[in-house]
Amino acid sequence: MKALVAALALAPTLALAQQPDFSKTQIKASPAAGNVHMLMGEGGNIAVSVGPDGVLIVDDQFAPLAQKINAAIDKLSKGKIQYVLNTHWHFDHTGGNNVFGKEGRIVSHAAVRARLASDQKLLGMDIKALPKEGLPVITYDTSMSIFFNGEEIRLTHYPAGHTDGDTTVYFTSSNVLHTGDQFVVDSFPFFDMENGGTVEGYMRNQEKILQTLPAGVKIIPGHGPMAGREDLERSLAMLKETTALVRSKKEAGKTLEQVQAEGLPEKYKTWGNAFVKEPVYLEMLYKGLAVTAKAPAAPAAPATPPAPKK
Repeated sequence: MKALVAALALAPTLALAQQPDFSKTQIKASPAAGNVHMLMGEGGNIAVSVGPDGVLIVDDQFAPLAQKINAAIDKLSKGKIQYVLNTHWHFDHTGGNNVFGKEGRIVSHAAVRARLASDQKLLGMDIKALPKEGLPVITYDTSMSIFFNGEEIRLTHYPAGHTDGDTTVYFTSSNVLHTGDQFVVDSFPFFDMENGGTVEGYMRNQEKILQTLPAGVKIIPGHGPMAGREDLERSLAMLKETTALVRSKKEAGKTLEQVQAEGLPEKYKTWGNAFVKEPVYLEMLYKGLAVTAKAPAAPAAPATPPAPKK
């Protein structure tokens, strides 16, 4: 994530970020519910399903952390990694594919494989295609299920949100949902508009997730601590309020610089303490939000012609 942070901090003039120093990174495991645990380290949160069928993981952070991630998984289970699910293509969630793909089968949305299989651009960085062992071998378009460790694991595609290939992963019996970066806790989100992400789509996807969210579900976000429904509701409320504010200012003719200078309400100041700073978030909103077209004035009713003389 530090690489992504460095790049975001340089917006709008973005430079190549340097590789983070992983020597002091610790991988911390915590139980979520049922068969599922959450691993936090450097990069996207990892979900780990352990049981009689072996191990399934959701996302895999950075390649240099693979040994530490494996050590953390070994404390939970000595089983073989059978599946690696990618929530989207960003390198802080798929960097370990080259390592874990040699052991387990990688699964993703079709758009994720397409991006990982070819050179990409992200925040001014040139992202090289992954080798064969790092690519998904199973893809889907809308939804799919994997039956593993005694439960159905549902993958659902949410289009045009964080990216064009976002997947949520729901562990049905454990009642745990991994959202990928379609949700981050109490932080401004990143809309990858270079690669299919949109502001409106991100909000629409969160609304859809909330509509189907089971009672008592534990949520593993893309970044941040384990969460629940109220955290996702708070995120959506922030998105709706801030996008409406920026849209109204844009429609009033204010420049991006004016919008950034005026800033957001005080209650959202701490949301910029993570990887997306407030000026960057405002720039994404300003550039990503369409200005609502004003309806043309209704034409005047034609004058009633005088009645013909008899």
